[in-house]
Amino acid sequence: MSKYVTAEEAVKIVKSGDLVYVQAAAATPTILTKALSERAPELRDVEICHLHTEGEAPYANPELSESFHINSFFIGKNVRHTLQAGNGSYTPVFLSELPHLFRKKVLKLNVVLIHVSLPDRHGYCSLGVSVEATLAAIENAEYVIAQVNPRMPRTFGDGVIHVSEINYLVEVDVPIHSHEMALISPEEDRIGTYVASLIEDESTLQMGIGSIPNAALTKLIHHKNLGLHTEMFSDGVVDLIENDVINCNFKGVARGRALATFLIGSQRLYDFVNDNPFVEMRESSFVNDTSVIRRNPKMVAINSAIEVDITGQVCADSIGAKMYSGVGGQMDFIRGASLSTGGKAIIALPSVTKKGESRIVPFLRQGAGVVTTRSHVQYIITENGIADLYGKTLKQRMLEMVKIAHPMHQENIEKGYFDLLHKL
Repeated sequence: MSKYVTAEEAVKIVKSGDLVYVQAAAATPTILTKALSERAPELRDVEICHLHTEGEAPYANPELSESFHINSFFIGKNVRHTLQAGNGSYTPVFLSELPHLFRKKVLKLNVVLIHVSLPDRHGYCSLGVSVEATLAAIENAEYVIAQVNPRMPRTFGDGVIHVSEINYLVEVDVPIHSHEMALISPEEDRIGTYVASLIEDESTLQMGIGSIPNAALTKLIHHKNLGLHTEMFSDGVVDLIENDVINCNFKGVARGRALATFLIGSQRLYDFVNDNPFVEMRESSFVNDTSVIRRNPKMVAINSAIEVDITGQVCADSIGAKMYSGVGGQMDFIRGASLSTGGKAIIALPSVTKKGESRIVPFLRQGAGVVTTRSHVQYIITENGIADLYGKTLKQRMLEMVKIAHPMHQENIEKGYFDLLHKL
């Protein structure tokens, strides 16, 4: 019981110059990060690293730049400003690779801040809705501080840790960060219909959060024997699991179990996964390992993009040179699905931005990052149709891409196509 302290007492273990890892997504331990931020006057050059986090990030205030520097492995909205302000950096890394950075001591962690369920009668807690690289961080940090929350779901898999692995426990009772399902637009609904048309019975799915994945999931109610092997999932899969559409009976990996490395959604999702052995939370070095993913027959990877050029180059992490998100697990699953027997790798996106600019372009913007190369792409989908690029020449790809662009932009894209054609 001596391990139980206040948040303020727990974070006193952090000292100037330390490297701190923060558990990600819906499990973000905001009570602890707030307490650490309040120590800014007495700390200097503390590096805080993490994937996408939810909630407020007071340590990311540029006014605290002498105390804290943010190193994002995936850039969330709450820290995006730090790259321009100068108190933040971005480290490009595949989600599958991040745990190895800690285990290989490329990043030498001093402290890890985590968010766990109550200990059971044997002293075991659960990392709940986010394992990602947190397990590797716990194994390799000098100190582990946990906020212990009765509202954190207990999940099965890699995220079960004993209190003996934790240096300080901070009792909290706060809601888990949540996202409600957004309304699906007519364009997103059409994209979902096209995506669903490529999914066969007995396929295994990977998808992210958002209206396009949710739109596709609503079209699968009459499918049979689907599987789930994905870096994350949200509420959209719950109805399909409860109706035995997703039963994971034909997977090649962890048959009969749904695999993920983090979750984010509504309270309904958290109630569903709590003490549910059908769902296994595994480390991202396993879930996102291409050699593991490819073992699922008919693996279907559904990912999005910021823009795609007419040869199939996919920019998914930046707007021009301005970093927006990160590499994440897109390439892990695009490649894994491509190598799967009967697998399909899909990039799905609206054909235009909210401002009406085309997201199908002759050339990526200057400075844009290529997350998925044109040699990896199979299908690009917009509300205007499906571009099948697999095995196509550059000239054939250009014609396919023009067809799925928005009609008001097709002429300009074709012009860009012909200008580029003369240079081939």
